Amino acid sequence: MPIPPPDAARLAALGEHYSFRLTPDDLAAYAPAVAATLAASERVAELYAAGAPQAPERAWSEPADNPLGAWYVTTSIEGAAEGPLAGRTVAIKDNVAVAGVPMMNGSRTVEGFVPSRDATVVTRLLAAGATIAGKAVCEDLCFSGGSFTSHPGPVRNPWDPSRNAGGSSSGSAVLVATGEVDLALGGDQGGSVRIPSAFCGTVGHKPTHGLVPYTGAFPIEQTIDHLGPMTRTVADAALMLGVLAGVDGFDPRQPTTLPPVDYASALAESTTGLRIGVVGEGFGTAVSEPGVDEAVRAAVDVLRGAGMTAQDVSVPWHADAMAVWNVIATEGAALQMLDGNGYGMNWQGLYDPELIAHFARGRATHGAELSKTVKLVGLSGRYTFELGGGRYYAMARNLALTLRQAYDDALTTHDVLVMPTLPFVAQPIVGLDAPLEQYLPTALSMIGNCAPFDVTGHPACTVPAGLVGGLPAGLMIIGRRFDDATVLRVAHAFEQAVGGFPAPRPAAANTA
Repeated sequence: MPIPPPDAARLAALGEHYSFRLTPDDLAAYAPAVAATLAASERVAELYAAGAPQAPERAWSEPADNPLGAWYVTTSIEGAAEGPLAGRTVAIKDNVAVAGVPMMNGSRTVEGFVPSRDATVVTRLLAAGATIAGKAVCEDLCFSGGSFTSHPGPVRNPWDPSRNAGGSSSGSAVLVATGEVDLALGGDQGGSVRIPSAFCGTVGHKPTHGLVPYTGAFPIEQTIDHLGPMTRTVADAALMLGVLAGVDGFDPRQPTTLPPVDYASALAESTTGLRIGVVGEGFGTAVSEPGVDEAVRAAVDVLRGAGMTAQDVSVPWHADAMAVWNVIATEGAALQMLDGNGYGMNWQGLYDPELIAHFARGRATHGAELSKTVKLVGLSGRYTFELGGGRYYAMARNLALTLRQAYDDALTTHDVLVMPTLPFVAQPIVGLDAPLEQYLPTALSMIGNCAPFDVTGHPACTVPAGLVGGLPAGLMIIGRRFDDATVLRVAHAFEQAVGGFPAPRPAAANTA
């Protein structure tokens, strides 16, 4: 389709955007030259269309029974007849592409999009024998931990449906906790695998950044984008990670090579003598509930009883980690997720041009319906970018290396670090019309211990530490980058020591 050349007014506006200070004569001279460059864009569109992927025919339906609001759509896409996940059902977070199945990413701005390609992780799950049971509801563009910003509606906690399920992978955690699926896939940029897992009492593993390809998932900011397993047991998380991990050749977030690791087999290795560092800065924060801190310290005693050593350790940088994450997750996401329509530019990965175009139209039409958290990202991130020209983001990314080193230093004398996953248990759900001073804390105040490890890339796994007031609290275990196996070994040893993790009562799951 021919691209119409810009008229004089549009050309003048473009010049003003870059402060070119073009005169009317300059604009008249540039007009035919600009028009001539459009032929290349037209030809690229023709060439791409000639080989563009076509979505397969796959059956899907709206969920017939969805009391907690966890399902977006249901499917039954069968994988290989044999494999490590044969006979297991998986829910896919709805920011991850399943070809031929609608994808909404919890947002009116994405509603109506149907991917043409499976995400790499979906291809791998199917090749391992899994059955894709459907898409799980997530927060609006995945930018909330409160499970109330999502469309078509909020996701409710299976332990107490009046409370939130955490986010942004809210539906994934609920479906695992209630046993509606065996396994689920989540995404994590500020804690979005670990937050709902901790609130719902399941296992959530955020892998080392780059271990699992993000190809085919809706990006927020490529330096903090992660995908990972959400399961009822650590053994299932290890098994699923073994399927998901590895280079796909399309994701610049990944190293060029990754040695294969049998995470499931690694669980059998002894944890006796492993050294646990209990990070003091992760406890007693301004929003911490004493009962949660106590449950996590009791869990550390269980690890001691299982033959590991544990001692307190201080990582002063942990107290400043959220400032670094905030700049990257606001300025970086404003430029990539919003201005860049998800993908941005200047990286050598596999793009989704159809999603980019769909989201660009959706933002123009439904931008007013975006969550208040996403609007905050746009307003704050764009402002600081315009104010500093990108210097604040650049400083944050440089400081991320210092932050990473601070945890690395602690991990030279300890095999893993531990702290509460979240400072409190699940909170009451609020409405989309809640005032900003209530809305934002409900959506974001729980991320202080989780988000730092999205910036640094260290693997982090949450497991249920126990119940506090009848609601789950999480123990988070952090390890050296690309040593996910040790993190999972410690998590598994804890699970075995406590005799498994509790599940919500079936009656609670069926309460609207």
